[in-house]
Amino acid sequence: MDVVDWMLDAAPLVAGMIGMLVGAVAVAAFRWSEREQRTVPPQPEPELDDGLVRTLAVLRSAAVVLDADDVVVRASPPAHALGLVRDGRVVHASMRDLVAAVRRDGVIRDEELDVPRGPVGPARLLLQVRVAQVTPNHLLLLAEDLTQARRLEAIRRDFVVNVSHELKTPVGALSLLAETVQDAADDPEAVRRFSGRMRAEASRLSALVHEIIELSRLQVAGALEDVAPVAVDEVVAEAVDRARTAADAKAVRIAAAGDRGLVVFGDRNLLVTAVRNLLDNAVAYSPRGTRVNLGVRRRDDLVEIAVVDEGVGIAEADQERVFERFYRVDPARSRDTGGTGLGLSIVKHVAADHGGDVSVWSQPGRGSTFTLRLPVAEPRATDASPAPGSHAPDAAATHTSPTDTAAPSASLPAAPNPSRSTT
Repeated sequence: MDVVDWMLDAAPLVAGMIGMLVGAVAVAAFRWSEREQRTVPPQPEPELDDGLVRTLAVLRSAAVVLDADDVVVRASPPAHALGLVRDGRVVHASMRDLVAAVRRDGVIRDEELDVPRGPVGPARLLLQVRVAQVTPNHLLLLAEDLTQARRLEAIRRDFVVNVSHELKTPVGALSLLAETVQDAADDPEAVRRFSGRMRAEASRLSALVHEIIELSRLQVAGALEDVAPVAVDEVVAEAVDRARTAADAKAVRIAAAGDRGLVVFGDRNLLVTAVRNLLDNAVAYSPRGTRVNLGVRRRDDLVEIAVVDEGVGIAEADQERVFERFYRVDPARSRDTGGTGLGLSIVKHVAADHGGDVSVWSQPGRGSTFTLRLPVAEPRATDASPAPGSHAPDAAATHTSPTDTAAPSASLPAAPNPSRSTT
């Protein structure tokens, strides 16, 4: 009886101990489970297929891969270069709208978008954008830059329109003059007068066709066919000689001076054409009885050929466009001078094909300075010394062309930024 009583008295104690043991085991199991859960790494989102990754690597188009939250998980270098991606997101709202539309219905979207080139500035990009679902969680955005192609297309279209217009003028004039001559067959004086005008229009038409052909040849790849060392002295002498007839007709003197013995690599005929075009342009826009100076100077590893006139000058707003094809500052004056509007454009292309450039400095009422810069072909040690007594403070040192009989070159005006890009 005593044993039974003792067991009854001890039962609550044993039950408590068992409860405490069970509780401790439960707590330990819970903590172990919690610790195990913390150590299990989060499950990553399914990665892109290796084939897709390799395909994206060789695409020339800008490629962007977006996850389910529209976060950029992969972007090609062109996508960054075009400014399509920033801070892990697609920048342009129009592209984000295409992405949202594809997410809604899964239908591939392909549109042409006009977007800003960057966060500031007026430049625009024309892009062909295609968005498609490539995995259950990923979208692919491809963007093809059409900006340059459309610009070239517009240039070609404008070129054809301009050529048609420019050819129509002299051809129409010749037709009318021929009819007039026919009607005035019994008037020798009228026939002589109109025949002279016909010759002038025919000459203008011939010059225009020649310059169109020349410019078209320069615009194709590999325009320089006969590259060889070219003496700048000879280029200047021939260009001055060719330009002298038009200069003498207006009593405009051409003076050439500068460094002697300079050599460049290139096509001699094209270089003569470029320098002559600069001289013809200067003569055409110079008042009667003035002077055109041509200066040659070496500056570091460049040869600078500067042509300076005393003409009416060019307004700053027009200076950016004077090297465009068919652009004329004063169309009415160009018709009077017989200009085609292609001369300076040819100079720009010749300079570019020879690894150089051409720039303009001008002020209305103070004349203009056109500077053609070309890489020198010979090291400085082989250059000849300037002619004794020569000077050219800012655009060239001195050198007198063999064909030049005019006075020595005057000081050439210094351009505020002679290397400034034009058009």
